[in-house]
Amino acid sequence: MGLAAGSSTYFIFVAAVFFVYWAAPQARLLRLGVILLANYYFCARFGLFYLALIPACGTADFLVGLGLMRFRHAAVRRLLVGVSVAVNLALLVGSRHMGAVIGPMGWDWVFPLGLSFYTFQALTYTLDLYRRDAEGTTSLLAHLSAVSFFPTLQAGPITRVADLIKQFAARRPLDRTEGGRALFLIGLGLLKKTCIADLLAETIVNRVFDTPKLYSGAEVLLAVYAYSFQLYFDFSGYTDIARGSAQLLGIRLPLNFDRPYRSSNLTEFWRRWHISFSNWLRDYLYFALPGKRTKVMPYVNLVITMLLGGLWHGLTWTFAIWGLLHGAGLAATRAYMVWRGRRTEPPVAWRHALAVFGTWQFVCLTWIFFRAGSVTNALDILGRVASLSVSFENVTAPFAAAMLLAGATFFLPKPWHARAMERFAASPFYVHAGVLAAVVLVLRYFGASGNAAFVYSRF
Repeated sequence: MGLAAGSSTYFIFVAAVFFVYWAAPQARLLRLGVILLANYYFCARFGLFYLALIPACGTADFLVGLGLMRFRHAAVRRLLVGVSVAVNLALLVGSRHMGAVIGPMGWDWVFPLGLSFYTFQALTYTLDLYRRDAEGTTSLLAHLSAVSFFPTLQAGPITRVADLIKQFAARRPLDRTEGGRALFLIGLGLLKKTCIADLLAETIVNRVFDTPKLYSGAEVLLAVYAYSFQLYFDFSGYTDIARGSAQLLGIRLPLNFDRPYRSSNLTEFWRRWHISFSNWLRDYLYFALPGKRTKVMPYVNLVITMLLGGLWHGLTWTFAIWGLLHGAGLAATRAYMVWRGRRTEPPVAWRHALAVFGTWQFVCLTWIFFRAGSVTNALDILGRVASLSVSFENVTAPFAAAMLLAGATFFLPKPWHARAMERFAASPFYVHAGVLAAVVLVLRYFGASGNAAFVYSRF
């Protein structure tokens, strides 16, 4: 049985790691040992074979890193980084598509813990060393602790391994304020997941996407909008829990979302949505493609990058279409910006609002292919929306309340979040305890039923 983030067993595990880590002596090796044991225990709960697989792949990347730090010859360095890329791509494909590969042979093998985020994180180390963008480590223990850091293992945020190693080396004391910020993030993440994302999924999204022909066009359109909120609050809720868990150990993970549905174009959207993933695609894939100095290839490379980003989610036509649509949209946005040049116009509120609304409509359109089980299913969704039939008999009061709450959060002033966090962090411990108890009660009595897995945990 796995330690799914957000479950009660996960928080018992985090609490145990927290007390052991901070009670341990200041010796660096001992602290790293606690982290590594926590990482491997987390993996072992999904399957004992991870105790062989992850250390083996991590050690291979560590050895490649030693070689990249030692050798200067270009051909040797290319060979070394090629080994790392091959190992991690094999792990990525094997963990995601093993059933399709060996299914015809009579095997039914599924990795209960997907390793795509692990492979992306692992590749940041060797690719950064290859490009001389980071310093490596000669400590196998430090590398293994960072590359398999348990808060990031299941669904990110993708964190550069070199940055984690530096943070492990410079242990900061955890004061009450820092601990309060961590608890704030965890509590907020739980509320996002249970009271908004899961409620939207259970009340209408899942039913509409499974059988769209049973609902009116207006209800299907509402379900599409609801899915855009469900996905955001589900994934950003997971990220908050992961960041809070790491922060309890004195480790800062990167921000992964920044009110993406307030974006006025697709380029801005991808600077705000799944930031660690979009940065990874930009830094390690887009910049590595040829033709940057030509006029046409940068646009083609955008489409290729987003197509591969879509196929990373799954080798299906729906994910391919989702990636192609975003790639074409980004290319069109870039072409418009180049054509517009350096011309500046005074900001006009209605134009900006119209741009934000239009960007959200395009993103919601593409979410249909992201969520649909097949192209036929996606076309059925679009067909029902185009029917323009109107009925709201399946729209419930809890669904409407969750939609209003979700939409309202995007219009709250941005400083409010930081201010609320700081006020909570500065409060006495009994305030922390009282607020967390209230969160538990809200989850118990007002949250959606069941304990649905995070959407991105399957990627």
